[in-house]
Amino acid sequence: MGGAIQGKPLNLTNTVSTLAGKPDPASGADGTTTEVRFGGARAIARHGTNLYVTDNETIRKIDMTTNEVTTFAGKYGDPGYVDGTGNSARFRGLTGIATDGTNLYVTDTWNHTIRKIAIATGIVTTLAGKAGEFGNTDAKVPIGIATDSYSVYVTTGHAIKKIDMATNTVTTFAGNSDAWGTNDGTGTAARFDSPRGLTTDGTNLYVANTNNDSIRKIVIATAAVTTVAGKGGNNPGTTDGIGAEARFRKPWAITTDGINLYVSDTENGLIRKIVIATGAVTTQARIGYPEGITIDGNNLYVISSSSIRKIVIDTAAVTTFAGWDGFEHSSIDGVGTEARFLQAYGTTTDGKNLYVTDIPSHTIRKIDTATGAVTTIAGTSGSSGGADGTGTAASFNRPLAITTDGVNLYVADTSNHTIRKIVITTAAVTTLAGKNGETGSADGMGSMASFNSPSGITTDGTNLYVTDAGNYTIRKIVIATGAVTTISGKAGVMGFTDGTGAEARFYSPIGITTDGSNLYVTDDIGCVVRKIVISTSTTTTLAGKVGNYGYDDGTGGAALFASPVGITTDGTSLYVEGGGALRKILPATGEVTTLIYGNMGGGITTDGTYLYLTDSYYKTIQKIH
Repeated sequence: MGGAIQGKPLNLTNTVSTLAGKPDPASGADGTTTEVRFGGARAIARHGTNLYVTDNETIRKIDMTTNEVTTFAGKYGDPGYVDGTGNSARFRGLTGIATDGTNLYVTDTWNHTIRKIAIATGIVTTLAGKAGEFGNTDAKVPIGIATDSYSVYVTTGHAIKKIDMATNTVTTFAGNSDAWGTNDGTGTAARFDSPRGLTTDGTNLYVANTNNDSIRKIVIATAAVTTVAGKGGNNPGTTDGIGAEARFRKPWAITTDGINLYVSDTENGLIRKIVIATGAVTTQARIGYPEGITIDGNNLYVISSSSIRKIVIDTAAVTTFAGWDGFEHSSIDGVGTEARFLQAYGTTTDGKNLYVTDIPSHTIRKIDTATGAVTTIAGTSGSSGGADGTGTAASFNRPLAITTDGVNLYVADTSNHTIRKIVITTAAVTTLAGKNGETGSADGMGSMASFNSPSGITTDGTNLYVTDAGNYTIRKIVIATGAVTTISGKAGVMGFTDGTGAEARFYSPIGITTDGSNLYVTDDIGCVVRKIVISTSTTTTLAGKVGNYGYDDGTGGAALFASPVGITTDGTSLYVEGGGALRKILPATGEVTTLIYGNMGGGITTDGTYLYLTDSYYKTIQKIH
């Protein structure tokens, strides 16, 4: 039940060993070219002859003339919140970065703050927000950032916030943090859906409107919002064309030379060029899962996996500028540490084997728990798609979560927005619910239903329960018929309200498990664990305090979590992973205790004797005795 073996409380000594996989060479290493290691590079900005990269809890500096990489601020592997100079400063989950030529501005995402770094001295200060707290008046989970030297603009929720640099006053410039949509309009009358990247030419802002698969323009003087390219709603794709004829799939980052826009079309694995004057979209280059992007006039610099790639604009020639490209070295079958994972994440067990989603390789892997032997049972590494078939003839697109009823595996195929079924004995893959590549929130039978980035999945043997993260809802699927219904939350409306059915609100539901009577859901951005009574759909907050990030043990709201993600149960206790800690919760009381610090996983399951964690950071499978 719940994709784990239940009925026997675990007796753990909290001893950790590696079952399979081998860590990449140490992330965070400074050096030149391929000596360098990036562990979580997300955004990039250029100042003069240097590039600056947000990399987990650090800012890395790349000298463009020598390719030498140094750590400019923060300390790798030591997250926190401290203003200071250079390596004495602390950050937690850096994402976006921008510069006004004198300072760097970064979105310190999990501290819910905007930080300012003087380039000349490395002095770090807080520009806006309060560490560990978020709200609509400040920076709620800030992601993208840009500046026109007078103001700083930040994407947060479904809105763009404006910070006046003279007064540090924060206002909502466009959109509404808690209401998504596709509408053009002026200021708060416009609607966005999880915008990420921002750039500016000094007159306009350009926004990568990620979940709407479109690029938006905001006139800075008036806050008037229009759509430059792509078509909002359920219209992802790869088509080049003019304006609304073009298609994108989860564009993440954006930069400009003043004449053209360049976009990291992330889930398509493409770099797209948009002529600002006409809205004409063409494909510039193909790169594996591009994220952050910047320009020096002649070249683009793009974050891709563990490397910085350079693209010559005139020729589209692609080279690795700095770092090590994990896409070329991972996803290898083998025994124990001979095996390689690109990013193992979701995991489940039938008592004898673990089954793991390897996200960027688009595969489902099997691990014999007795021997550590790893094999690929479905999908082909490096080949994304939505085809049904047997074994390697089937394809997935960034599958995130997995569960089992002992006979079949069920996969949240996140970027395909579908739920897939795999017969364990034959590896035959079929699509149980949702329609490949189409987002939505419709209930219905099989392909008539629609999802938006399903991120977690569990089962009671009769039904599947799915965290439909992009819709902020919990969905139920009857396995025998494929009938999909929404049991908690309201599509398109985020929040943290307890209540029954559609009265409840979620912000970022990710992990989910069940003991047969209740569902337990992790909300990583909200830093809470929620409980849903299956028979009534009544949702309550079991543990954690909304928006308060931390590691405090305690009962209910007195406990704090740091981005809880993975969750499982042995039928007596819950085990929650996230933010580098393994926590235990007693469902009867909400009492939280910390078992282990230092795990960087995402998925977690139990076979009734051990816990197994996917350590997506070090690319290993950990066994907890």
